[in-house]
Amino acid sequence: MKVKLTAGTDVGCVRTNNEDNFITNVDLSQSDWFLPKDTSEVIQLGEEGCTMVVADGMGGLNAGEVASAIAVEHVKQEFLDANLKDIIKSEKDIEKFMSGIVEKADIAIKKRVKDDPATKGMGTTLIYVWVLGNKAYVCWCGDSRGYVFNPNFGLKRISKDHSFVQELVDAGKLDEELAFDHPNSNIITRCLGDFNDKAHPDFNVITLNKGDRILLCSDGLCGICRDDEIIEIMNKFHEDIGECKKELIKAALDAGGYDNVT
Repeated sequence: MKVKLTAGTDVGCVRTNNEDNFITNVDLSQSDWFLPKDTSEVIQLGEEGCTMVVADGMGGLNAGEVASAIAVEHVKQEFLDANLKDIIKSEKDIEKFMSGIVEKADIAIKKRVKDDPATKGMGTTLIYVWVLGNKAYVCWCGDSRGYVFNPNFGLKRISKDHSFVQELVDAGKLDEELAFDHPNSNIITRCLGDFNDKAHPDFNVITLNKGDRILLCSDGLCGICRDDEIIEIMNKFHEDIGECKKELIKAALDAGGYDNVT
């Protein structure tokens, strides 16, 4: 399996601070967590795979940024500390490991709030993908979203939002086509840092096909641009992932950019 990887973030057109955070590692057998400088570089996927992480903080001022930073840093540290060769032997162990990272990050965020009352009210979503061979393991909590795109098969969501609107859709009380414009579409039902509940991550496994593009994003993209807009951009720019990333961010900014976008 060979991969390319890129990522980017923008504060948007309205907000003055960026509460989103992301982190990547293209080869988890190495301790280097950085983006490849050349987005066209084709990289041989190692035995321990690669990962991409997106967190969308909330809480105002700098608190949301703190929560999302704790979340992505926790993912990084857990991968660095773990014996990945043992974990990858079993899908059950992979799920336990990935879900456990979310739960530990939730605890770390709550501890930070207790230690620093100025951060009270902060929280974050978290979604990350671990690509191993031809499988992608997805773990998330909140409404930051994962997609897989293929020019032959179109766009498919690989995560389900933890949101009030999604619960209405699941209960048959709201048509999915109307969900995007619902006035309460920004209300999430799960996150990291909620003192009223523990973080409850979900987990998914998908088989990858040749030409698949995995897209992780904060709701600064998927909450502003509809799926058909994302499809249109990915159809046009999928051969150049660097340009595709720029065009997706540009589309969110052109549509108002009222949130950070990653």
